[in-house]
Amino acid sequence: MAQNISKKTIIIIIAAVLAIGLAVGGYFWWNNLKKSEERPGTKVLENAQEATDKITEDVTKGVLPSIQTNPLENKPDINPAGNANPIKNIKTNPFE
Repeated sequence: MAQNISKKTIIIIIAAVLAIGLAVGGYFWWNNLKKSEERPGTKVLENAQEATDKITEDVTKGVLPSIQTNPLENKPDINPAGNANPIKNIKTNPFE
């Protein structure tokens, strides 16, 4: 019976077995990767970040001045290029 199977069929069977093996191995690798992201060490790091943010917020509360307005809102116009074009208001489109 082994002599009746052609070389092409054997190659197709081997390729199918390899593809299935790679798919199963990839699934287990991906599943293991997801579990490693959910380790308690990552939660500890996230909690440490939240704690440092809260400590920083508590320390700076009332110390830093609050800036409500833009200090450059009433600045003088000192740009000489704004007045450089004497023909700025001339209409150039005759069809308007």
